[in-house]
Amino acid sequence: MIDAHVHLENGPLSKEYVFEFIDTALEKGIEHLQLLDHTHRFYEFREMYDDICQADPRQKIWFEKKQKNSIQDLLKLKDEIEQEQLPLKVSWGLEVCYEKEREPFLRSILPGLPLDFFVGSVHSIDHFLYDIGAFSEELVWEKMDTSIIYKKYYQELAQCIASDLFDQIGHPDVIKLYQLDPGYDLHPTYEKLAQLAKEHHVCMEDNTGAYYRYNHPEIGLCPAFRKILKQYQVPIVWASDAHYPAHVAMAYDELKGAQFL
Repeated sequence: MIDAHVHLENGPLSKEYVFEFIDTALEKGIEHLQLLDHTHRFYEFREMYDDICQADPRQKIWFEKKQKNSIQDLLKLKDEIEQEQLPLKVSWGLEVCYEKEREPFLRSILPGLPLDFFVGSVHSIDHFLYDIGAFSEELVWEKMDTSIIYKKYYQELAQCIASDLFDQIGHPDVIKLYQLDPGYDLHPTYEKLAQLAKEHHVCMEDNTGAYYRYNHPEIGLCPAFRKILKQYQVPIVWASDAHYPAHVAMAYDELKGAQFL
């Protein structure tokens, strides 16, 4: 069993902290742990966030608090952990905050990083972050029609999949996290995304983060989206989106039941 999306974000890039995640993974029966962090943690990706910082001063403050390390710190930690005798498989990756206009930059930097996998995720709409409790409601959800937000999100996600930059797509339907009606039928969108994922050989996450972090009633993917992905034979990986060691494999028992919906 895999947990394909586990963040070191809220702690140091240290062997001791990594082993806290490994210990929890073993307790939960995880055989393969995929460790990563967001690009916003690393100084080398700063220019990717210029538009987000310029869009609103609150976003600039948020971003500057996230900047903590060089990507070399992560690579050094990866090398150190790989010298250890580990009780499970550990892979190392990066969650990339995808925006279409940043593709040239990403193409210049990602191929040179000796990581095992890259996750593409959409975290902003027109350079505004949609899931930050302190300000996203005012900047995004109160300013745009919900159907426009959903359409912009899924348009960007389709471009993310088609970019061929990524092995895995992070929390593909997380835009639902506030439980607002999109105002239109999402089934054609799910069909399009499934077809793209199949064509571009990416796997999609069945990610429990919105369930236990935002109290969304759906455990992982929307059942209709999951069903369509399976019909297209798109690989699906389970992911907790853990930001703390205790959250590894969070809500996996519930996710097992959701597979039959």
